[in-house]
Amino acid sequence: MQYVKFGNTGMDVSRICLGCMSFGKPGKENGVFPWAKDYNDAKPIFKRAVDAGINYFDTANVYQLGTSEEITGRLIKEFGLDRDEIVVATKVHFAMREGRPNGAGSSRKNIMAEIDHSLKRLGLDYVDLYQIHRLDHETPMEEIMEALHDVVKSGKARYIGASVMWAWEFERCNQIAERNGWTKFVSMQNQYNLIYREEEREMMPLCQDRKIAVVPWSPLAGGRCAHPWGTKTDRNSIDEVSPMVWGNTDAQDKIVVDNLEKISKELGYTMAQVSLAWMLSKPYITSPIVGFTSEKHVEEAVSALDIKLSDEIIKRLEAPYVPHIKTGLY
Repeated sequence: MQYVKFGNTGMDVSRICLGCMSFGKPGKENGVFPWAKDYNDAKPIFKRAVDAGINYFDTANVYQLGTSEEITGRLIKEFGLDRDEIVVATKVHFAMREGRPNGAGSSRKNIMAEIDHSLKRLGLDYVDLYQIHRLDHETPMEEIMEALHDVVKSGKARYIGASVMWAWEFERCNQIAERNGWTKFVSMQNQYNLIYREEEREMMPLCQDRKIAVVPWSPLAGGRCAHPWGTKTDRNSIDEVSPMVWGNTDAQDKIVVDNLEKISKELGYTMAQVSLAWMLSKPYITSPIVGFTSEKHVEEAVSALDIKLSDEIIKRLEAPYVPHIKTGLY
């Protein structure tokens, strides 16, 4: 396994992050990822990741309504992982108490409540990275940044990060923190993959300039960049989230995926391997967050670290892409 510094910090993370969104109590009644793996199914996947040297685990309070955090915490304890060597990240923002007062968002009240709930579910004294899952536009940036700073100073998190916002919003949050002597964001978790590259316009250059860790979610676009177009899987047959994220650009995306399939066959690699190798070739990428649902997926992702694509292949992979509408939501 390869390890890199986490942006402008001294913390070491594996170049592949285990996305624990794939873990949780399955079923629609338990959250928006009904295909999630329960503890027994997650255990061999987690073990394979740990055996491969992965030390970076990303989850969120909302993933299957807290059961992802519970399973992640149980697995860390089960395998006796050295807390000083691993990096555990979680998030706050989305509704944990749908429709209830103070049931969501990034207010000081909710941040302070949810960090405690997350730590209890994880069975940990602190997380290494506490991230806002989205920017809460109903809470002043000053309130958000001061609350996150206080979480760090209380010892409940080592660093803070953000996910999915406009580049100017991310920069403004960090400027507010710097002006007040508060903790700044050290990472950006944004969507980035072969069928969605809008972040290359502003966010990636900003992060590269500021030495911000970039840890993309859905590097395989929910499986779209891992299988021939139209492939049916256990996940996408019941996944209602992916169509919301990518369903409006099928015509454009199919061309990119068909091209990826062709090039992968030429190279003798799987589509997932080539997709991840392409991403890992970018100098601004720290660790893609890959949600594994099988041990094979772990092996594919880790093997991508040893695949070096030529400049010509990278140009061919990128050639069919056309601009997408960026909503700020995904």
